[in-house]
Amino acid sequence: MAQYVLTYFGGNQPSTPEEGKKHFAKYQEWLAAFADCMVSPANPLKDTHTVHPDQSVTAAGTKAMSGYTIIEVQSMERALEIAKACPFLDIGGSLEVSELIKMDF
Repeated sequence: MAQYVLTYFGGNQPSTPEEGKKHFAKYQEWLAAFADCMVSPANPLKDTHTVHPDQSVTAAGTKAMSGYTIIEVQSMERALEIAKACPFLDIGGSLEVSELIKMDF
């Protein structure tokens, strides 16, 4: 089976603690529903810096990437089904799904 990275972009923070709890509960349900294929679930990112070709550094990302999840499934089609069920989409975020290629060094 192949591994796929679901990369999270954007997304709006819930506006109230109650909305946050509801969203978190949905996210936990999603993780539980697909627990058998989760390799590295729910990895949020913060304090992003960008290193540019001239080696200068800026304190911010060039994209609105906010996290990632790694899953292991039999096909891209299955990975996309799992991504489509992700509650991150409910808060205005989007997901990119990519097959993870392992390099032998």
